[in-house]
Amino acid sequence: MKKGFYTIMSAQFFSSLADNALFVAAVELLRTSGAGEWQRAALVPMFALFYVILAPFVGAFADAIPKGRVMFVSNTIKVAGCLMMLFGSHPLLAYAVVGLGAAAYSPAKYGILTELLPPSQLVKANGWIEGLTIASIIMGVLMGGQLVGGHVAPLLLGLDLPLVDTGVDSPAEAAVATLILPYIVAALFNLRIPRTDAELQPMPRDPLQMVRDFSDCNARLWNDKLGQISLATTTLFWGVGGNLRYIVLAWAAAALSYNTTQATSLVGVVTIGTAVGAVVASVTMRLDRATATIPLGVGMGLLLVGMVLIDNVWLAAPFLILLGGFGGFLVVPMNALLQHRGHNLMGAGRSIAVQNFNEQACILALGAFYTGMTRFGLSAFAAITAFGLLVAGTMWAIGRWHRRNCVQHREEVERLLAIARSDGH
Repeated sequence: MKKGFYTIMSAQFFSSLADNALFVAAVELLRTSGAGEWQRAALVPMFALFYVILAPFVGAFADAIPKGRVMFVSNTIKVAGCLMMLFGSHPLLAYAVVGLGAAAYSPAKYGILTELLPPSQLVKANGWIEGLTIASIIMGVLMGGQLVGGHVAPLLLGLDLPLVDTGVDSPAEAAVATLILPYIVAALFNLRIPRTDAELQPMPRDPLQMVRDFSDCNARLWNDKLGQISLATTTLFWGVGGNLRYIVLAWAAAALSYNTTQATSLVGVVTIGTAVGAVVASVTMRLDRATATIPLGVGMGLLLVGMVLIDNVWLAAPFLILLGGFGGFLVVPMNALLQHRGHNLMGAGRSIAVQNFNEQACILALGAFYTGMTRFGLSAFAAITAFGLLVAGTMWAIGRWHRRNCVQHREEVERLLAIARSDGH
């Protein structure tokens, strides 16, 4: 791997670490303020909101400016969201602003991979960066749980600045203030990301033209016989993964009577499994074999349904590792295939923006689905069961869609697989 790749990984690690720790702090901030469970569940779709709204613009922005600079600006926006949360804004609104920073960050983060590395290294690079992201999720969620817990929070609250009233009076607020630091570290790494040889593509001045351009890119990916399958699969995976953090917290509280700090350890267990699956996929899967992982998506949905039957942590841990492993093995080759097709069809930043739009729209839709079920009185167990059945059924339909493509559009699918096979070696 080129030297700049490791700088990108370092920046991604600290930014993702803070994102995930902040999620736990925001959940605790809402819980201690007496907000209903539906508001805590709504954190997930609120984070996805700007991914969807700004999708036509962030991809073009990432292609028009050096991607290291885009990532730096994005981390600055995340810091602004933290400050809003500290100084009186509603946590849902402040977390949406952090999501705005993340929406701008993601096309640059993934787009630079296709500019820096050859196609033959994309699966390996995705395995590394997804594995590191998963490690940051584990550490971030655990870090957030500890920051709001009974051991670390009193120490943070005991730190006073001379002659300055910070207004930080609760464990959750102290956690939010602390998390500004890893965002700053990530921003410093962003400044060290090398400029690639890829030609910058100026942003159109007409916003409507950008919307039309984005719609055209979106249509191109959905019309591509491999792009549509990889896009549908990764969209559903991230829709599930984005909501799974809160679902595991809610399930742990209902099934095991865990508090926020205890429940974060189980979120970490899921991501350990995802990391293992991602690493195994990165060394065993080829780009042209990515679609063979589709049945694992059905398995993910059925395992979610099986979660409601578990009330013992010793059964829960291996079960959650298996759930995460299915997801990790599924997403790495599919993500690489999607990047490959997107890079062949349009600019890297625009391709990732299309991917983010669809994935975050799915997070938003599934999050709204789960939030709505809790808002109208369904128990955590009933909501999780409905969620899992929806996931399994949708992934089964994607599998049938791919098989139909292989029959009805055989020559086109074989041609695209041949391109992936030659570029993947």
